[in-house]
Amino acid sequence: MTTYAVTGATGGLGGSAVRALISRGVEPGDIVAVARDAAKASELSDAGVNVRVADYTDRAALDTALAGVDKLLMVSGSEVGQRVAQHTNVIEAAVAVGVDLIAYTSILRADSSPLALATEHVATEKILVDSGIGFVLLRNGWYSENYLSSAPTAIEGGVFYGSAGDGRVAPAARSDYADAAASALLSAGPGEIFELVGPQHLSYADIAATFAEVDGREVRYQNLPEADYAAGLVDAGIPAPFATVLADSDAGVGSGALDSDSTDLIDLLGRPAVSFTEVIRGGLASTI
Repeated sequence: MTTYAVTGATGGLGGSAVRALISRGVEPGDIVAVARDAAKASELSDAGVNVRVADYTDRAALDTALAGVDKLLMVSGSEVGQRVAQHTNVIEAAVAVGVDLIAYTSILRADSSPLALATEHVATEKILVDSGIGFVLLRNGWYSENYLSSAPTAIEGGVFYGSAGDGRVAPAARSDYADAAASALLSAGPGEIFELVGPQHLSYADIAATFAEVDGREVRYQNLPEADYAAGLVDAGIPAPFATVLADSDAGVGSGALDSDSTDLIDLLGRPAVSFTEVIRGGLASTI
């Protein structure tokens, strides 16, 4: 019997990955959901999943949570600037308790990415490789859901702002990244690296057109210099450090950093991917 664990199990990606493992035939009792708050994982525990409480900053709790685990999906932390230390705790705990393999959710082409967001992923990948534990790298591209927060304002004002120029992005639905992670955890061998993107290659003009298609109102794309776009995000209430990261990522779209012809996602899924339009339509419908 193999025991699987997923960190960040109450988050969007981690929770979906737990459900994907079950959909792919893993018994709930063979899954450990690692979460910071057991109350938020009640749906998983009700389904028979073993919920264990641990925070990425608490090494002792991580040792306990990962005891008896064979394969671990380590979902990258959300606290930019603190992730290397947090991920190190998880990796060291996994090594200490004898986990055989860690699948880590990194970023597309981490080893050559110009994105500011890639820095902590590159550092984590190195720590993982140097640890001697079996590893699988799940280098995720951009989530389709990343554009949902922009959609209502763009639709209302008729303008979708960004700093991507004529670049293209190949986004995928969070649920597809989660299912691909579950598939890799079940089947991939140590050392495998997957570059994960959706099959659509969208310009920001295409994204604006999708907003228009879904809502019925005209939306156009307006490109801004990176600094101006970051300033606009700050004006919209986003903290300046994170606004800078978002603007940098948009500029990265312009340089091709979030586009790829890789078919790894589809190969792992074994089915068609959820389209960008489906994500936007479903996301907007849920806000009405």
